[in-house]
Amino acid sequence: MTRRLISLAAGIMPEATPAQLIECAAASGFDFGGMWAERDTWTPATTRAIRAQAADAGVELLDLEVAWIMPGAPDPWLTELVDIAAELGARNLLCVSSDPDIAATTAKFQALVDRAKGTGVRVNLEFGIFTEVKTIHMARTILDAVEGEAKALLVDTLHWSRSGGTAADLAAIPREWLSYCQPCDAPADPPDTADFDAIIDDAINRRMPLGHGGLALAAMVDALPDHLPLAIEERSAALRDAFPDLAERARQVARTSRAWLDGRG
Repeated sequence: MTRRLISLAAGIMPEATPAQLIECAAASGFDFGGMWAERDTWTPATTRAIRAQAADAGVELLDLEVAWIMPGAPDPWLTELVDIAAELGARNLLCVSSDPDIAATTAKFQALVDRAKGTGVRVNLEFGIFTEVKTIHMARTILDAVEGEAKALLVDTLHWSRSGGTAADLAAIPREWLSYCQPCDAPADPPDTADFDAIIDDAINRRMPLGHGGLALAAMVDALPDHLPLAIEERSAALRDAFPDLAERARQVARTSRAWLDGRG
């Protein structure tokens, strides 16, 4: 069985600086690192510093977060994120949409895919009930309408499960649309879908280590290609409280994730 490649998702440590994300990825046994860029604090100097730090540490970035599509005119920051991802050598840019106009979301996503052409960056549309692209079927409709090899569909285990996704849905995704995925575990009981605060709390505080919750993780992993890298998205208040030291938190997530993945082989 092919050994799964794993990445330190930036959401595991929301308090980390970009430099700390690189340090933790390098020190914890992950195959890749993840990066988060904030509009208000990221500068061209940040890009140069993080690119140099990652190269020195031998850390390849699997993804950069997050290109958030909003209602209204296209946001130049999102196209800038494509350029930043390319400069950093990140394989993927994570994209979500809060624009309820699906035609507008499609057009804005197409613009990002066009910007990524030839850069080596894949723009990944993530679906979830916390966004306006709520299901895998809505995401597929958008990708069907978008042209370009840089487009991709991102599956997060939690959002896939909470939106009613099935293993058959995953198996039916065109393989060329898949660049990476975000697994985690979580309690089997979902939040009230009418309570937005509960949905967000579920996503940022209630996730669990792989194999420690009630999601159909094995079905998800088995439905996806063996070579697909996994960005472990264990966003958890319990994890943050138990491991305030960022490097030890990263090592713990690497340990539990690898134990579950290797134990299945």
